[in-house]
Amino acid sequence: MIYLPDPTRRVLHLAMTFGLAREFALPWSRVVVDDPIPVADAVRDGRFVWLGGQEETARRYPRLGLVLPYDFALAAAPLVPDPVPEPAEPTGAGLVLLWPGSHPPHLTERERDAVDAACRRLANHLRQAAAAGHPVRPPAQPVMLRPPPPPTPGPAEAAAAMAFIRRLPGGNCSLDLNGTITFITTEAAELLRAPVSRLIGALPWEALPWMDTPVIEDHYRAAAISRLPRSFTAAPPIGRNLRFDLYPDDTGISVRITPAAADEPVPPPAPRTAAPAEPAPSRATALYQLMHLAAALTEAVHARDVVDQAADLLVPALGAQALALLVAEEQRLRIVGFRGYTAELMARYDGIPLGIHTASTHGLRTGDPLFFADTGELAAAFPAVVIGDGMAAWAFLPLIASGRPIGTLILAYARPHPFVPGERAILTSLAGLIAQALDRARLYDTTHQLAHSLQTGVLPRALPDVPHLEVAARYLPAAHGFDIGGDFYDLIRIDDTTVAAAVGDVQGHNVNAAALMGQVRTAVHASAGERPAEVLARTNRLLTDLDPGLFTSCVYAHIDLATRTAHLATAGHPPPLLRHAGGPAKMLHLPPGLLLGIDPDASYTSVEVPFEPGSLLTLFTDGLVEVRGEDLEDGIEAVAARITATAEHHPVGRLADDLISRGRGGAPRTDDIALLLLRFAQEEQPM
Repeated sequence: MIYLPDPTRRVLHLAMTFGLAREFALPWSRVVVDDPIPVADAVRDGRFVWLGGQEETARRYPRLGLVLPYDFALAAAPLVPDPVPEPAEPTGAGLVLLWPGSHPPHLTERERDAVDAACRRLANHLRQAAAAGHPVRPPAQPVMLRPPPPPTPGPAEAAAAMAFIRRLPGGNCSLDLNGTITFITTEAAELLRAPVSRLIGALPWEALPWMDTPVIEDHYRAAAISRLPRSFTAAPPIGRNLRFDLYPDDTGISVRITPAAADEPVPPPAPRTAAPAEPAPSRATALYQLMHLAAALTEAVHARDVVDQAADLLVPALGAQALALLVAEEQRLRIVGFRGYTAELMARYDGIPLGIHTASTHGLRTGDPLFFADTGELAAAFPAVVIGDGMAAWAFLPLIASGRPIGTLILAYARPHPFVPGERAILTSLAGLIAQALDRARLYDTTHQLAHSLQTGVLPRALPDVPHLEVAARYLPAAHGFDIGGDFYDLIRIDDTTVAAAVGDVQGHNVNAAALMGQVRTAVHASAGERPAEVLARTNRLLTDLDPGLFTSCVYAHIDLATRTAHLATAGHPPPLLRHAGGPAKMLHLPPGLLLGIDPDASYTSVEVPFEPGSLLTLFTDGLVEVRGEDLEDGIEAVAARITATAEHHPVGRLADDLISRGRGGAPRTDDIALLLLRFAQEEQPM
């Protein structure tokens, strides 16, 4: 397969392929350079990639190993021209070569030299074409080269060949690499109970509905990819079971069809051990479950999600009885989840030092999996280890993410269990998928905890106690499962009769928003006591100097209980609500001000309003009033009406809960809610 880059060199397009069926090539026709795919690694890093077999493919490239769990060897290399006459520049193109599963696990020196020479020649052609003004671009569809047809036999030779075929017992047919029947004998058609005319030019599983099973197609795929002979037995709806022997080469697959022996099972059973094994799912069922798991892992957010998905889907799919996930932390193995084991047993193994030589720590040191079909094999490999889990067979699979081992996946079976090569490769691929999902989830959890700590650190731990002022504050983040937001509130006591109150909204719902929220709150604190316009102007200058790339809205109020006045200013924030004793709650129409962090020379205007005993000031962020598809002022008016309908002496804490419950119970929210209520008490009231 030859890959050419797009103009951005961020995507590789399959330009040409030879010796591979179209259905196998098309899923790999577009590869992002950052994808965990051999050709992407080769082109991106400018290095030669060699995979010597099925297990190595599964370990290093789990996605490839899961989709193509067959025996083959693979090389991927970048196309780099000869360095003469000028230094060689990479073309951004790549070459992929596949060998049959019979190939040794290493390339010979002669093979490697041939691959390197081919890459240089191809790269030189690409460079010469570009220099001539005709750069080679990827075609809309990859070109599928076909092998040259064999020599046409003469009449006598053809007759002799047909006579030879008819003398063979059973029936014979030929498939091309795409699986299409190109030749079939009358005897074979009779065994399949279908006319030759219906079979020629058709795929077997399309012409014969009883062959339309994932298991049969998987046998064909395995033969076509590995180029190794393969046999299986199938059961037609009428007549005897049939045995199919597949003999592939570079041009297609020869198939011999014979009646199966009376005692030949369908499909063949797994190899038996001295003790009877648990019934295992078919290969097709296991692959389906594993694909299901791969899709589920893409949706796992937290480490606990990864553990649950792996346990729920993997254990039944593979016939295992127990599972444990362990990660390396501070030179010890910590259990992050398990299924099928008791908590008491897991507590005994939690915290094993990585320096101890056990099956659980082996993969962290070597990156290699371990498989033990019975207790004897485990005891022989680790004679000092006491087997205390009551199981009889184990797979210890290293969890490798980004090229480094991060932990171990343990699968345990209640009875002896032989791990055939195909199953080993599938388990290794699966461990790689779990490792990548777990690594991402743990990073997410760490980021979540960091951001949560940031936010709880910058929001007030407690509001100051000011005589004759009843205060309640609430905060509700918008993001489900990620309690981080950029909204904030604050109440600053200046003296016994004077306070400053602020509510703001930093753009975003992440760590950056939480960090900037703390900076805005600190800036407001530093200027508290000045007139609101000056506080906002100073905070704005600080934010523009920091240039965080995020904007902030804010409303600031300076309340003087002695003079019974409140001075307010806004920087692009929703208007607060003020309710005087005996009256309704109304919006305060403050002079508009520019958002903080845009223009260092922006100015703001303060407005003075009366704040008599019994007055209630409500400051909030737009998450409380904003509903998709509705006007913002309608939302504010709805909150004002709710406040108006509440008794004047209703405790402000309960009123805050009522307003927040409205925000929580309405349409789905996409923003955080910060709420601050301040009431000038006419007399002592319960909070």
